[in-house]
Amino acid sequence: MIKDAVDTDILIVGAGPVGLFLANECSRRGFRWRLVEERCSQSQYSKALAIFPRTLEIFDMAGVVAPFLEAANRVTSIAVVTHGRTLARMEFAPDASPYSFIAMVPQNVTESLLLDELHRKGGDVEYDTSFVSAEDEEDGVRVTLQRKGQLITLRACFVVGCDGAHSAVRRLLNLPFRGAEYRDSFLLADVDTNPLPAEEMLLGPSELGPIAIFPMSATRQRLVATIETTEGEAPSLELVRKVLADRAPQGIEARALHWSSYFRIHHRHVAQLRVGRIFLAGDAAHIHSPFGGQGMNTGLHDVWNLVWKLVLFLNGHGNQQLLDSYTAERIPVIKGVIETTDLLTKVMGTPNKFAQALRNAILPMVSRLAPFEHALVERLSELGLAYRGSPIVEGPGKRYFEDFVCGGRGIGSRFLLVLGKEAEASTKTAAEQLVGQFPEIAELPSDQHPGITLVRPDGYVAYSASNGDGAAALRSVRSLLERQTGPAH
Repeated sequence: MIKDAVDTDILIVGAGPVGLFLANECSRRGFRWRLVEERCSQSQYSKALAIFPRTLEIFDMAGVVAPFLEAANRVTSIAVVTHGRTLARMEFAPDASPYSFIAMVPQNVTESLLLDELHRKGGDVEYDTSFVSAEDEEDGVRVTLQRKGQLITLRACFVVGCDGAHSAVRRLLNLPFRGAEYRDSFLLADVDTNPLPAEEMLLGPSELGPIAIFPMSATRQRLVATIETTEGEAPSLELVRKVLADRAPQGIEARALHWSSYFRIHHRHVAQLRVGRIFLAGDAAHIHSPFGGQGMNTGLHDVWNLVWKLVLFLNGHGNQQLLDSYTAERIPVIKGVIETTDLLTKVMGTPNKFAQALRNAILPMVSRLAPFEHALVERLSELGLAYRGSPIVEGPGKRYFEDFVCGGRGIGSRFLLVLGKEAEASTKTAAEQLVGQFPEIAELPSDQHPGITLVRPDGYVAYSASNGDGAAALRSVRSLLERQTGPAH
């Protein structure tokens, strides 16, 4: 497609954290984009809070992690306490990542930091601009927007709907939101408390409904709890105190209420993330229980998976299989997140006496087992996320993270073919020749890693082999590159 035939390469609908991060990545990779938001400004509410280690690694590769590390309260342990009894206390300190903690950063701060980064790149948000409709054409998308009562028509190569749970883009695509709604409402509240351990997150199983307490600092906590009956338009300080008294460990005093909200939540997702040249990401594509704090992280991972594929396609080096791989890779991850958060919510809040007794008996035992703790940390941290079974991956598709891919310049829109220093001279020569035949989509970094590894532009391994038959390994690399980055059609 000739870019001059369109007004922008990528139109992003929705300027929450997911849309802002996608705009940053489009800027970093040198593509035209527009970011529209129907609100008149960024959100002032804290909403999503937890940023997990793999997301911090992604922010590092994107060159935006530093202000988040400065703003974050760092959580390194998780305690499960019910009726004054500590069922489990587990370290959250994955040794596979330099970011061995959960970064607690309120969503309004996350949005502000991403917007600051966007301004530094010369970009901005088009506020008071709502998405009206889009028509997918052979070589682009014709979009109608509305700003202050005026209709605006433009053409984009691609549209990405990052416009939340009530997504207008999803409704346009007529994609069913499969799943169900939780029976109870959820309560969210940010409260000032007496000093508490700032490094520990609390989970409180209760027959009255589960509660989670996320430390924003030593004296400010985020409460998340289910609630059968709402009182007033938003939870009061008195209601928060009652929920704490009924379900939380003793000794937590709610002294002041900064922000609170009720909301209904579903556990739903779409079956596909792409219809033609229109894509969905974040809450527009999936929503789930807030227990586990996975929602925003999953959305950020969506666009990190998508953006390099769009860029390769726009440069004439991607094909339909590459675009289809967005759905193929992300839907299994999304299903896993929904299943995990749904199970956590149900286990923590079961009213069944037998199930409570079983939970309270088993959890103290299994939480002391290293494999259980490791599996829990891997699942929550998203460090264990992999794309095994993807049509554009050979092997387990695990994450890759080394110093040379960090800082916003180490990895962009090219595959990295990484060789070990022990590679034979003939293998090094053949690798140089191979990369020379794909100059716009592959490069050979000077840093070395044992074996032969093809790293995707999102820091996941497309192919790896030990130092055996170097020629055979490079043939596999060539096949992978040709299979997913042939001429766009």
